[in-house]
Amino acid sequence: MRMRKLHTPCRSGQKRRGIDPHRVQLWPRGRGMVRKQPRRRKFPRAALVLLLLIVAGCTFAAWLTPYEVSVMDGQAISLAPCLAHPLGTDSLGRDLLAMLLYGGRLSLYIGLLSALLSSLLALVYGAISGLAPGALDALLMRFCELLMSLPSLILVLFLQAVWGKPTPTSIAMVLALTSWMTLAKLVRSEVRRIRESDYILSAKIMGADFTYLLQKHLLPNLISPAMFMVVSSFGQAIIAETTLSFLGLGLPVSQVSWGSLLSLSKNALLSNQWWMILLPGLVLVTTLVCITELGEYARARNNRLQSNL
Repeated sequence: MRMRKLHTPCRSGQKRRGIDPHRVQLWPRGRGMVRKQPRRRKFPRAALVLLLLIVAGCTFAAWLTPYEVSVMDGQAISLAPCLAHPLGTDSLGRDLLAMLLYGGRLSLYIGLLSALLSSLLALVYGAISGLAPGALDALLMRFCELLMSLPSLILVLFLQAVWGKPTPTSIAMVLALTSWMTLAKLVRSEVRRIRESDYILSAKIMGADFTYLLQKHLLPNLISPAMFMVVSSFGQAIIAETTLSFLGLGLPVSQVSWGSLLSLSKNALLSNQWWMILLPGLVLVTTLVCITELGEYARARNNRLQSNL
């Protein structure tokens, strides 16, 4: 389809209202429609509110359910959702609502701690590589790519064996040590782009030292990418913990998490306990969708800020 360019004439008041009088519009021949610019992504308020409700429910679990995770009721084994147990019980007589709320504490703690540690490690490593000379930068990136070439499950098993008995903190640290490489490459690329910007070169010409450039230019421009990395790593760490617990490589049986709840679904399929499969999966998927929506908004905002530099 052939296109023709139409220059809109300058009208009075356009320049004062911030409208470019030399804007070029593309009109399809034979049609009278102007191509609209894509809208900005709206802030996902519903996802944030829903995520905060899940976090608040896990935090104040003692106020929402009278049952404890360690309490086993022999007379309430494999009960379907009822008035006494709104979400039912498992094969040991434990209340599923209590297991979801108290298990969410561990899963959210592991996810948040792992996301913070991996993001911090990626920021430090990526910033050093981005500011280093060419030879050192290449050496640091080759080491990062070497770690990325190894299967993550093998690294997790090796670090777990070195660490010893798995705990929520040790699992979070192991996940952080095996997931920072991709984020570090992103930070390195961002630092390289920022250091070659015109305002950085102007500040260097005017005599600005490294400390001033770091405080006034580099760190403020890394805040938005850092927020995106924390949010995206949060969801990935929850998925990783769930996978390890489902495979029997995570927390011990005495400590309940969302991953260990999903591991119980293998036996629930045989005994027709649909609530043990549907409800934990629904809570986990809802949490991950909310985190993903927030991460996509942070990514779109970061891309918009980069385009304005």
